[in-house]
Amino acid sequence: RKMVEVTFTNPIYLWFFLSIPALGVFHFISLKFIRVRAIEFANFAALKRVAKNPFLPKNYILLILRILTLSFLILAVSGATLWYFGKSSDFDFILAIDASSSMLAGDFLPSRLNVAVETAKNFVDAISSKAKMGIVSFAGTSFIEQEPTEEFSQVKRALDRISVKTVGGTDLGGAIVVSSNLLLDENKAKIVVLLTDGRSNVGVPIQQAIDYAKLHLVTVHTIGIGTEEGGTIPETDVISKLYEEELKKIASSTNGNYYRATDKEILEKAYGEIVSSTERKISFNLTIPLMLLALISLFLDWGLVNTRYGIIP
Repeated sequence: RKMVEVTFTNPIYLWFFLSIPALGVFHFISLKFIRVRAIEFANFAALKRVAKNPFLPKNYILLILRILTLSFLILAVSGATLWYFGKSSDFDFILAIDASSSMLAGDFLPSRLNVAVETAKNFVDAISSKAKMGIVSFAGTSFIEQEPTEEFSQVKRALDRISVKTVGGTDLGGAIVVSSNLLLDENKAKIVVLLTDGRSNVGVPIQQAIDYAKLHLVTVHTIGIGTEEGGTIPETDVISKLYEEELKKIASSTNGNYYRATDKEILEKAYGEIVSSTERKISFNLTIPLMLLALISLFLDWGLVNTRYGIIP
């Protein structure tokens, strides 16, 4: 696994790095005109006696500073975020549970939804008392069952209230966005646990939801529930199977983990791994540090141009 990596919430702005060669070309073209003016109007012989090489060193230094300034600005607007593994237990959680009709499939007894809810209660019991936890259920749209709270008895009652929704479809993207919004005002690290058996077929596009979670530094762990054979949805002949690709993409893109739960014991183990690990992927938004570095480079450039590297009229 990668111990340290950098991700970007707006990677399209990285294309502006193509402007750096243009900056270099413009720098040397302007330098050519400055040299011509200096030779034409200045006492070049006297300048040569004062400085061994009056042009080359300062111009390369200024060019490097300007390239650094532009690079820092591009990385800042691209939303650079540093991810690293570190020791931490200071997290708030949102548990988002799929409540679409496919969660009634019989490959888990009495149903996937029932097993998901019951094992979730053990997950709640294992969370630190200092953490907050909220509950979201979703199908074709999302429902806030419980806003983040330290009263875990309320969380369990919210779990008991979850039932299959009449809104058709599965909106994984919407569930991620709604869950992330519930954590925006929290100061601790933000974790969403998304439990589902299906792929998204309505609502917010998955990539848009991933970008939103990354923008707000939300880590999404995904749990896929369902057996390889799948299960029949009651009163239908439809066999519901687990779709994993989107869940893997969501987890890897937000620096979370994907867990495949093919029975109740594995599901409980997945919950346990999420809550018990002390080494977590921690994010650090680099936008402000990069902006500060850009300002420092800009002020250095300005200071040199107006002092040591000033042009004599």
